[in-house]
Amino acid sequence: MTSIRTPNETAETTTSAEEAAAKSRPRNRRRTVKRVLGLIALTFAVVAAGGYFWLDATSDVQRTGADTCGEVIPADADRRDGKAICATLDALADAWERGDAEAYGRQFTEDGTYTTYIGSHYEGRADITASHRAFFKGFLKDSKLAARYLDMRFLAEDVAVLTSRGADYTGDRPGADELSKVTTFTLVRDTDDTWRIAAFHNTGRSNVMERISYLFDADTKPAAER
Repeated sequence: MTSIRTPNETAETTTSAEEAAAKSRPRNRRRTVKRVLGLIALTFAVVAAGGYFWLDATSDVQRTGADTCGEVIPADADRRDGKAICATLDALADAWERGDAEAYGRQFTEDGTYTTYIGSHYEGRADITASHRAFFKGFLKDSKLAARYLDMRFLAEDVAVLTSRGADYTGDRPGADELSKVTTFTLVRDTDDTWRIAAFHNTGRSNVMERISYLFDADTKPAAER
């Protein structure tokens, strides 16, 4: 038997449907807004990632440095002193590769300082030796040093500054344009006539930020990189 709705019942049904539709509209709008915002965020992330990788890929170093320390000994310097400084750096790298913290520490003066690229600052040979004893047993175990040399300058007869590009690594040696740090060594002729490191400072190269700086203002680029 077919039921017949009264006008009042029909009106109530229509009102209920309109109310339901009215209630669903805000939810639908919220869903639409969320989808649009999600697409905008995804697009921004893709563009940002693409921009980052482009900056990273185009941040080549023009001046990678010399392959050996001897190549940067100044022409007007005493070759014996230059070679002695290079020997100290060779001994430093050899001690690192062997994981010998004591031999590593002996390349520094008694009151030498050591500043890492993350900002840790060690004072004195004993502090430098103890920290590297821990490093060589921990996350730097079995690693090696790679370096290329930028310049050597004698500030006085017994004081020299050497700057290099470098990195620690395991496995394959990094290429010349992959060295991630710039290192400054201040060396002095010690009391036993041996050249030792009085101050070491390691700076991590932020290649993307460097590239952005050069793009925004070309005058910030070092002369050697132009």
